[in-house]
Amino acid sequence: MIVLAADFLGIEYPTWWFLIVGALFSGYAILDGFDFGAGAWHLFFRKEESRRIALNAIGPVWDGNEVWLVIGGGALFAGFPIFYGTLLSSMYVPFMLFLMLIIVRAISIEFRSKEPMKWWRQTWDMAYSISSILLAISLGFVLGNVLQGLPLDENFEFIGTWRDYIGIFPIMVGATTLLLFMVHGALYLLMKTEGRLYDRIKIFLTKAIIGFVLSFSILTLYTLLYLPHLSDRLREEPLAFVLPLIAILSIANIPRLASKSKFGMAFIFSALTISSLLALVAYELYPTLLHSTSSIPNSHITVSNSASSDKSIGIMLVFVAIGIPLVGSYTLFVYKTFRGKVVLDEHSY
Repeated sequence: MIVLAADFLGIEYPTWWFLIVGALFSGYAILDGFDFGAGAWHLFFRKEESRRIALNAIGPVWDGNEVWLVIGGGALFAGFPIFYGTLLSSMYVPFMLFLMLIIVRAISIEFRSKEPMKWWRQTWDMAYSISSILLAISLGFVLGNVLQGLPLDENFEFIGTWRDYIGIFPIMVGATTLLLFMVHGALYLLMKTEGRLYDRIKIFLTKAIIGFVLSFSILTLYTLLYLPHLSDRLREEPLAFVLPLIAILSIANIPRLASKSKFGMAFIFSALTISSLLALVAYELYPTLLHSTSSIPNSHITVSNSASSDKSIGIMLVFVAIGIPLVGSYTLFVYKTFRGKVVLDEHSY
């Protein structure tokens, strides 16, 4: 289906693959974003029962959410191997830390309830919450560096040092990502909890929304002032302002719906916020995948100069047309099966 659409619409295969990779990472950000956000709130819950409820809210789905990261990473490697290699080699330490945090978070969820001792559970609670916070920040940190760019040579190799990717802009993107995920996670927890915990999370949600709006506003202003290459296409094509308009309206709908206790709809709009912001990022970058901050000519990594052959992408598009609906159907089935409020029993974490 995708291959036929590509031929019919006249869109080049690398561009199709760019859209697919973007869709996969958007799906990952939406799905793993809310359980990172839920984990970030974990230490704010004081009672053992509250922490167990919050943990069991994501218990049936957190590991399935990470499948989207594996698929997205594989698709990126298969479709744009040059970009994949340059990004991972230039930011090797941050990516290794990310993998370590993923492991720590997973074992924290699984090990927490294996022993009844208070110190044991508190230790894993801290590991779970801190790793969730750092994972959310690190995703934004990497995205910030992709947006800002890295110094590359004519062979698309990183020619800088670690100081080139630890700057104020990636840190600001990381902080904004964390706050957005905390909003997303609080909305998900509100759909899964009740009673005093529910009332407490509503207070947390209000604070997170305020923090996100302030952080997002500052980040937007900084981007417009100091990273003009990210807004050039918007200036050239005024119709493209529909993308930031969708993002702004989505953000505005979250507190409006939350004030009416329509947390399911607010969750949908927080997911739309994530996807619309990533769509805006993709639009601003295209056809560039990684902007080069060096003065060396032809050192930008683009969709065309980093893509696999059309034949390879054409074959992969067939697998995508078969596989993505299956993964999407399984994801919907899992969420439908485990919908509703959390009820603790002997099988709970």
